[in-house]
Amino acid sequence: MTTYETKGAERSRTHTWLPRPELTPQILGMSGLEILQASLKGELPGASIMSTMGFRLTDAGEGFTVFEGDPGDHLLNPMGTVHGGFLATLLDSALGSAVMTRLPAGTMYTTVQLGVHMIRPVLADTPTLRCEGTTLHVGRTTATAEARITGADGKLYAHGTTTCAILRMA
Repeated sequence: MTTYETKGAERSRTHTWLPRPELTPQILGMSGLEILQASLKGELPGASIMSTMGFRLTDAGEGFTVFEGDPGDHLLNPMGTVHGGFLATLLDSALGSAVMTRLPAGTMYTTVQLGVHMIRPVLADTPTLRCEGTTLHVGRTTATAEARITGADGKLYAHGTTTCAILRMA
């Protein structure tokens, strides 16, 4: 058996989240933008993936969303950089939510294509990252959006695009 020397003590991370609310007639009557804005106001819980991964919705308007994410050593890959899945998830959330801001009540979306381009590595001590998503097109059956992740210094860390399927509830 091989043993390895580690630096520092074992760490743990705890997160909490609220369960997804039941789809009441009131919620079903809200547009995508209204749902996101209610989440920002604390009237509806945010998506549980946000507490799991360490990011949050900070702004939402017609055709755009802003998320902020906090890298950390709990997200490292075997090479010692933050796993690309963190950036991909942050992008996917901003992209899909940007599409969501343009959807009427009774409509949902799901990602069918996600394109991610990682520009520079994210380290455990990289300060909070900002991800801005913008809707490009919303049609009857599909929608597209683009997003960028930047650091506090304005440097680009990643960018991406999505195609979403538009789902109408019966």
